Formats: sequence, structure tokens, C-alpha cells
Amino acid sequence: MEEVISFISQVGFPIVVTLYLLYRIESKLDAVVQSI
Repeated sequence: MEEVISFISQVGFPIVVTLYLLYRIESKLDAVVQSI
């Protein structure tokens, strides 16, 4: 059980950061498409 928790704590943070960055990029791409 401790191995699973440590794995989530190690892998979960980069996943959250990646999803956040993808969300920001998606909103900026929508703005670009609207302007075109």
C-alpha cells in the first residue's frame, strides 16, 4: 500500500501539471482559431 501511495505522489504531480498546461494551451488555441 505504501508503494502505491509513493507512486501516486511521484507520478500524480507531473500528470496534474501536464493537464493544466494542456488546458491553458487549448484555451489559447481556441482564441487563435476565433481570431482567424
